[in-house]
Amino acid sequence: MSRNRVYYTLLIIIVAGISALSGAVAGGIAVYSFLSSNSPQPIISAPPTLPPDQKSIPVSNIGIENSITESVNRIGPAVVTVVSVVPGQRGFFGRAPDQTVTGSGVVISNDGYIITNNHVVEDAKAVSIILADGTTSAVQIIGTDIFSDLAVLLADDNLTAIAPLGNSDTLKPGETVIAIGSPLGDFVNTVTVGVVSALGRSLDTGYGYYMENLIQTDAAINQGNSGGPLVNVAGEVVGINTLVVRGSGYGNTIAEGLGFAIPANTAQAVAEQIISNGYVARPYLGIRWQAITPRLAATYNLPVEWGIFVSEVIAGGPADLGGVLYGDIITKIGEIPLDEDSSYVNALFTHSPGVSITLQVIRGNQEIDIQVLLGETNTG
Repeated sequence: MSRNRVYYTLLIIIVAGISALSGAVAGGIAVYSFLSSNSPQPIISAPPTLPPDQKSIPVSNIGIENSITESVNRIGPAVVTVVSVVPGQRGFFGRAPDQTVTGSGVVISNDGYIITNNHVVEDAKAVSIILADGTTSAVQIIGTDIFSDLAVLLADDNLTAIAPLGNSDTLKPGETVIAIGSPLGDFVNTVTVGVVSALGRSLDTGYGYYMENLIQTDAAINQGNSGGPLVNVAGEVVGINTLVVRGSGYGNTIAEGLGFAIPANTAQAVAEQIISNGYVARPYLGIRWQAITPRLAATYNLPVEWGIFVSEVIAGGPADLGGVLYGDIITKIGEIPLDEDSSYVNALFTHSPGVSITLQVIRGNQEIDIQVLLGETNTG
């Protein structure tokens, strides 16, 4: 082989090797660049840290659901459907047929006492209950209280399921609550769940007084739920469901989730009086009256915009003995002025029977104070 041929052969081998090596290097760089640019990047490199004085709130849906289920299992058997027979009204064509009104109630003692709403059994000539297992029992009305809308019944048969009453003063807005009752009278022991929307609500009854200190909840309450329990997740009755606002009186807006319950502490205090005495002792003044509003005051040129006009003084009653006269305008009871926020009945009911109070009265052009010793009335 000639020297030139050997030289060219070596040159070809060297060029081929250099080309192969360059290609390998370039390929490696390309692959490395591709993998680096396409590798997943962490969204958060490390979990956020809370300030030393801030603790996270553990949430367990399973725990809440189990608590709800356990509470329903505990209270449900003590919830009853209340069936009232109300006499038909007499009209031009004679007496109408009797009507059946249904509501709910809850057994609160081993003696068979049941709490329900006054409006469920009001004017009823006969009342019975349907237990959670479907059996029926006759009951008698022990007593009622129109102002708290509560009533106590006593079952003729022994009732074994009892619902414990909790402390409604410990409730907080946002707390989970459960309503149990018989909406429409047919759907026995229906369970709805919501929260405490607000506390201390007052609603005008339209009868000259407010229902005060009510629990507001968004747990669904319908006709027939009245008198049933509002329950916490500890399996305690914290309220007695009484009414729902759909929007009447609030313009044309239709509202949902505005249910109200009487606090359990109020229900217990009223029930104890009814069980002991057959009625709730309320203070008695002994007058008939007409509420004064700015519109009425302007129409009749009265000296004040708020108060009550005394239209009759009951002979021998506390007002009569204290010196109240027909035509007096009462503007203040004790330390409570009568205005758009404080009705006569609610102001009077802050006092107890047998207590001496001061009435602020407008008589003619004079403002005078009158001392009155309150009597006692049976609201049952």
